[in-house]
Amino acid sequence: MHILGIETSCDETAAAVVTDGREIRSNIVASQIELHAKYGGIVPELASRQHVEAINYIVDQAMDEAGVRFDELTAIAVTNRPGLIGALLVGVAAAKSLAYCHNLPLLGINHVEGHIYANFMEHQALSFPHICLTVSGGHTLLVEVQEGWRYEILGTTQDDAAGEAYDKVAQYLGLGFPGGKVIDDLAKEGDSDAIRFPRPMLERDNYQFSFSGIKTAVRFFIEKARDAETLPAVADIAASFQAAVVDVLVGKTVRAAKAKNAKAITLTGGVAANRQLRESMRRAGEEFGAEVYYPRIQLCTDNGAMIAGVAYQKYQEGLRDTLDLNAYASGSIV
Repeated sequence: MHILGIETSCDETAAAVVTDGREIRSNIVASQIELHAKYGGIVPELASRQHVEAINYIVDQAMDEAGVRFDELTAIAVTNRPGLIGALLVGVAAAKSLAYCHNLPLLGINHVEGHIYANFMEHQALSFPHICLTVSGGHTLLVEVQEGWRYEILGTTQDDAAGEAYDKVAQYLGLGFPGGKVIDDLAKEGDSDAIRFPRPMLERDNYQFSFSGIKTAVRFFIEKARDAETLPAVADIAASFQAAVVDVLVGKTVRAAKAKNAKAITLTGGVAANRQLRESMRRAGEEFGAEVYYPRIQLCTDNGAMIAGVAYQKYQEGLRDTLDLNAYASGSIV
């Protein structure tokens, strides 16, 4: 069963062909990072225009690389929630047009659910139920994933997503956009104990997150240190900030895994590519006997393969959408 997946929820124009929910035949992504870097963040209108320019080429490339014709597809899947509404509309319009022209079933997919599914595409041993931490520039979500792809949301961020905090701190330090990779790289050279930034909500007996406080603490620290001409090495600030974020993410996830007696933990989303987060979560999992899984980097960031993959499961359950399918800026997985 071949499914074409289309993803345009933010600043990547992506398309992929996946067979039987796991075999990735193609996975094409056109990034807009260079376009948005000069503005220090994603400019929604520019993102939408770039999607319009790129979408047909990306779909054609995905089909060509997969060696699959449209008459061999079983369905077309597209991210229709959550995300930047203008960007989503481009992908939805393209998918609806293709479904109509080729008389194919259409499936609207939740972007976050695609991220959650990404680990299943690579790890045959992944068991249910498991605890999934989805963490990116737009989402920080802790979920119990039950067999049959049913979810219980355990916690989410009360303000900023972790990835957003990375971008803001990188901006304060003059490191450019996006901030995740550059801070992770700098942190390797720095002292994570140099500055004790707060770990908001870590000691609270729940699974909620908050990252605005860490972001603000870093900003005030930098401003005061600059005024006093005592600013430490940028690498030390980056390492100390990252240590605070990782401590919170790992602490909350491990608490949930223990409470639910889960034997597996998965990381997914753009921040799941973070070196320290992966390593810290792996060590924490080992301490109480839980396996920790994360996908390859190409499946951490936004991509069409994860959308086509989870669409296979939805198709098997009988999900079909009509050509009235719309895009939504928000949308829960439950």
